[in-house]
Amino acid sequence: MSSEKKRVIALGFFDGVHIGHSALMERVLKVAQEKDFIPSVLTFDNHPTSLVTGIPVPLITSVEDRAGLIHRLFGIDDVIIVHFDKETMKMSWEDFVVELVENFRAGHLVAGHDFRFGYKGQGNAERLIKKARELGIDCDIIPPVVYRGVISSSTYIRTLIADGDLEQANEFLGHPHVLTDTVRYGFRLGRKLGTPTINMTFAPGVLIPAHGVYATRVYLEDGSVHMGVTNIGVRPTVADSDAVTAETHILDFRGNLYGHKVRLEFYKRMRPEMRFSSLEELREQIHKDIQSVRDFFENLVLVEEKE
Repeated sequence: MSSEKKRVIALGFFDGVHIGHSALMERVLKVAQEKDFIPSVLTFDNHPTSLVTGIPVPLITSVEDRAGLIHRLFGIDDVIIVHFDKETMKMSWEDFVVELVENFRAGHLVAGHDFRFGYKGQGNAERLIKKARELGIDCDIIPPVVYRGVISSSTYIRTLIADGDLEQANEFLGHPHVLTDTVRYGFRLGRKLGTPTINMTFAPGVLIPAHGVYATRVYLEDGSVHMGVTNIGVRPTVADSDAVTAETHILDFRGNLYGHKVRLEFYKRMRPEMRFSSLEELREQIHKDIQSVRDFFENLVLVEEKE
């Protein structure tokens, strides 16, 4: 691939990489094929709104997971992650477009209908088209994607995840909600209960789903995929800490994953987090959860096969 090749660049934050974003990615791939451009996505490490308002926006996905989703779902490897700081925030909207062309070799731009950029968000779709034309490149603006009467947006999906409604969230995402992390040492209680778990945490600023037990699929570095029972919460039966973890018992798996990178995909919240009166009661519930998750995936596979 020649380093002089131009890019067709999708612009946006792309939190969660949902079905609204898919329309932009598909357009990028189409243009890239037609014009022999490099299909690219430009996003930011920090959410611009967080820096502008000083109020953190809880993110659906970490930067790593955003890039991973864009690669896995659309085959786009060229994900440009721009550091969003006060200097970026103060850049004029005109300078932003010029930089895309001069520094990032943009030959074609794709943005959503509500894309705002530049100092105080003064850049919008209309201005983007106008400036792109001045600079001699094309620009496509993608209309909103409506699903079940609702415009697909990261804001709406965040509320679903915070409520634990992962089945509905996944419909608007167009894929299972994802968490990737390096497995770390936990409390090792699961081992004592006969159901060893891997311990993962959420990156700072990433939205934590409603506490409870989830049916998950677990993707390991060796390419294998397993069913998982994931508990998100503070482990009220055995811990005094407020630290939220995602502890997953991987079904039908034996091995040490400490220090390895694991990807969890969330499918359904099976029950809320509960406090048990004894470890024996907790042990019994874990075995019920394991069976519930097995049943869930067995039915899911049957549905997928029919489709």
